[in-house]
Amino acid sequence: MQQYEERDEHDNHEGHEDHEDHEDGLRGRLVRAGVELVNAEGAQALSLREIARRAGVSHGAPRRYFPTHLDLLSAIARQGFAELAERLSEEDREEAVARERIAILARVYLAYAGTRRGMYELMFRHDLLESGRLGLRETSLPLFAHLTELVDRATNTGRDAATNAGRDAATNAGRDAAMATGPNAGPAADAALRAGALWANLHGIAQLWHWGSLGLATGGTDPAPLLAAALDAHLGPAEPTP
Repeated sequence: MQQYEERDEHDNHEGHEDHEDHEDGLRGRLVRAGVELVNAEGAQALSLREIARRAGVSHGAPRRYFPTHLDLLSAIARQGFAELAERLSEEDREEAVARERIAILARVYLAYAGTRRGMYELMFRHDLLESGRLGLRETSLPLFAHLTELVDRATNTGRDAATNAGRDAATNAGRDAAMATGPNAGPAADAALRAGALWANLHGIAQLWHWGSLGLATGGTDPAPLLAAALDAHLGPAEPTP
């Protein structure tokens, strides 16, 4: 009798795991369908009905996993931030000085904006997203904190000579800076403001270059000189190469 009870308990446990795998599978399929859709057709195409159709489920199925349309959009955008972070990690050079690392970050950011137009536009439309849900802030804010840390080091003498322990401290300072507010927040807030201004500049370059406005106004065929000018404007002129 005990054998049957143990077998029933085992079968129920397996059934529960299968159900969880099935639920996770359908949820993941919806997010993947949304990622493919936004990359192919842009953020304006992300209707619940179309995502469901591409995922091969009924148009009401997304509501089982994402109570609102915004929840699903947030889950899709989270994948974009994860992909951008991965690209940055692949290109970053930790041994380089902070300014050079900022330049690398900026180039990756502009390249991502150019190759993932739909996702890029969705990621920063916080009027469309529920950034406090589904871990979106936990994915997006560290990217800004990383930029803030680098800006802090690039604009403070001697920070590039920091040891690994010093770099860890700078990382924490950057994260604090990303959340710092108020008139008495100090140097950390200054770094966050500089980083925010630089980010806004990069975003403007990405958008206006895509629309053709910057190329028309400047006569340029490459955004690289604009990027260099933005870095000089926000970080000061680069030191001459010895």
